[in-house]
Amino acid sequence: MSRTRWRYGLTVTALVLAAGLVPAPAHAENVIDYEITVDPNGRGAAIDDTMYGVFFEDINRAADGGLYAELVQNRSFEYSTADNGSYTPLTSWTVSGSAEVRDDSGRLNERNRNYLALSAGSAVTNAGYNTGLRVEKGKRYDFSVWARAEEGSTLTVGLKDAAGTLATARQVGVLGGWRRYTATFTANRTSSHGRLTVATTRAAALDMVSLFPRDTYKRQSNGLRKDLAEKIEALNPAFVRFPGGCLVNTGSMEDYSESSNWQRKRSYQWKDTIGPVEERATNANFWGYNQSYGLGYYEYFRFAEDIGAMPLPVVPALVTGCGQNRATDDEALLKRHIQDTLDLIEFANGPVTSTWGKKRAEMGHPSPFGLTHLAVGNEENLPREFFARFQKFRAAIEAEYPDITVVSNSGPDDSGSTFDTAWQLNREADVDMVDEHYYNSPQWFLQNNDRYDSYDRGGPKVFLGEYASQGNALKNALAEAAFMTGLERNADVVKLASYAPLLANEDYVQWRPDLIWFNNHASWNSANYEVQKLFMNNVGDRVVPSTATGTPDVSGPITGAVGLSTWATSAAYDDVRVTAADGTELLSDDFSGDASRWTHTGGGSWSVQDGAYLQSDEAAENTMVSAGDAGWHDYDLHVKATKKAGKEGFLVAFGVKDTGNYYWWNLGGWNNTQSAVEQAVDGGKSTLISKAGSIETGRAYDIDIKVRGRQVTLYLDGQEWGSFTDDKPAEPFRQVVTEDRGTGDLIVKVVNAQSADARTAIDLGGAKVSSRARVTTIAGEPDSVNSETNTPVTPVTSTLSGVSAKFTYTFPANSVTFLRIKQR
Repeated sequence: MSRTRWRYGLTVTALVLAAGLVPAPAHAENVIDYEITVDPNGRGAAIDDTMYGVFFEDINRAADGGLYAELVQNRSFEYSTADNGSYTPLTSWTVSGSAEVRDDSGRLNERNRNYLALSAGSAVTNAGYNTGLRVEKGKRYDFSVWARAEEGSTLTVGLKDAAGTLATARQVGVLGGWRRYTATFTANRTSSHGRLTVATTRAAALDMVSLFPRDTYKRQSNGLRKDLAEKIEALNPAFVRFPGGCLVNTGSMEDYSESSNWQRKRSYQWKDTIGPVEERATNANFWGYNQSYGLGYYEYFRFAEDIGAMPLPVVPALVTGCGQNRATDDEALLKRHIQDTLDLIEFANGPVTSTWGKKRAEMGHPSPFGLTHLAVGNEENLPREFFARFQKFRAAIEAEYPDITVVSNSGPDDSGSTFDTAWQLNREADVDMVDEHYYNSPQWFLQNNDRYDSYDRGGPKVFLGEYASQGNALKNALAEAAFMTGLERNADVVKLASYAPLLANEDYVQWRPDLIWFNNHASWNSANYEVQKLFMNNVGDRVVPSTATGTPDVSGPITGAVGLSTWATSAAYDDVRVTAADGTELLSDDFSGDASRWTHTGGGSWSVQDGAYLQSDEAAENTMVSAGDAGWHDYDLHVKATKKAGKEGFLVAFGVKDTGNYYWWNLGGWNNTQSAVEQAVDGGKSTLISKAGSIETGRAYDIDIKVRGRQVTLYLDGQEWGSFTDDKPAEPFRQVVTEDRGTGDLIVKVVNAQSADARTAIDLGGAKVSSRARVTTIAGEPDSVNSETNTPVTPVTSTLSGVSAKFTYTFPANSVTFLRIKQR
């Protein structure tokens, strides 16, 4: 398309730059011309008030040690090897004198199994999270403990760090059976290394040793950490999806009771998490630590209400996912979970005269929470088994609560056999809404702006419940922003969308990237957060039709060397041959000698054994070795592969440019449940084609990959397995225009995810507009990452003069810019 520079109206970029408000172009000569044409009278999709929200899962210590404001770690002595192999009931505690954690009839209550028996003259000290308990000078902290001492005792409670006392010690007299005792501290110094010590004069039993800042979010008891809650609130989310995620659909589906032998690895079940905190069950967290459930369903509902968001809980469907992939065939257990789900709706919405509405009122909230949406299941990789159970949940909910929207899902990926089967089942059953999840490379997000353009307008609506572009740099945020313009353009199909995960404690990370980072004394916004906040606070009510010219396509054939790798698997490779399209032999290696032609760039342990190239480390991940020339193209690759041991299968790479840029055929991946071709771009992977399947140990497989231009055909044991063409351009220039009917603003949203400035002629289609507009720009170096001490990715606001029906604006390289233009 033509990108002739327009000269309508005033070129306004210079005015904004002169004020020093927008970063100046790094290379003024590196400019590409674009055109945006707006049709203000055209009909675009209406955008629901619920368009953007947040997804909270207790991953990366997002709850205990994070949003939940409790400062004491392992306050109830319930840590166990069921949570983490390194845990004991005294994890995070040190003992001076003599103490013993007991699980016997002397416990506080049946569901709080463990307690601490502290001998006379002894003390225990808690180290909190990260570097210790954080206290700030002049602020108050509320201590509580459940204790019993039949013969009486005095507890001395102190706050200290290595430099000395942090607050005046408090003494608490204990006499008789279990009772809750309290005290208040006022910190005399600020420290992030605090320790809480409880000492006793005589023998005493302790449980639920707790210290909360008085200054929680909205000063609520059993409350939330203020800075984190306020950052979430500042996003202005329309909904909160909770509590997971893999927490919901993994582990046992049994309850926490004697009949299950106090099962400690359970799916997240809402009834475990309400009522007095000392009576809530404990549970292993899928992500490798303990869940206290101090932050439970009541607190989630309360928080959603406090920030003006719609609650969207997720309940287990009795089919596990996240690599477990088991269906529970127990009709009585299924019926119990369905009834639990009906009870959950009553807990949220029922009158105080109902059983569960009364429990809500007893917890302090007599009015209903206004639940309208509920999801059943999360990322199940067994679509038919999941859907059979989903339908039973759906039928029961719709029979009793017909106004509740019941959300299904499409598995863990953006495509593939599970995705296709799940969507077919959802369409055939006329499901209201389907939850999609995907984590892909920035390139994938740039390539798939049009993903929802072709979705059936009469079919189920989409809830994009989890997505991210595998990084926290500005380039990742810009790729997500470009994709979000496509979500808005398709707001008649995509009704809800939430980035994931939300929170990460920097000392307890299981997953990257994350929206908000924190430690025990600070929190900071990622570049992705700034983009999400910009979109969430400038949504608009309807899409105004618009078009834009594109960027020239510069893609050539797939080029690169070849590679071999494994993932938590030992495998042997042999008879590697690479042949050019004209028959010229490029590489042939039967490993009868050494492996000198191969370069080891990954982990693992490679050696030539018995005439094959063996990777013998069963624990190592991404053990890549590569051979050949980065300029190779149009070739055939043959490999013979044999799995020796381990969890998965083979990784055979082609188009290898470097350690972060390649394609590989992942055979027997995902715990040996499926095979896929993945593309890595700058280290971030996305799936191009996938199918269910597994690899047998000890069997030799013939693997052939035919690369022609940008088309690839794959063969397994001589049979065509699949093919794909990777020719979709990663368009860096994306835009969408919406209208805010409340203010009358046109909101022009432009993403320029490239190193060149985008000089853009904007035609507002004759709209009568104010000559001034509010501009918000996020720009910087593509690899910039925010941290606690440095936040290079920060929005800059300014006022723009010279706006008219036609004007030219230069969008900086590597930027997202919102122009709010008032209509007259």
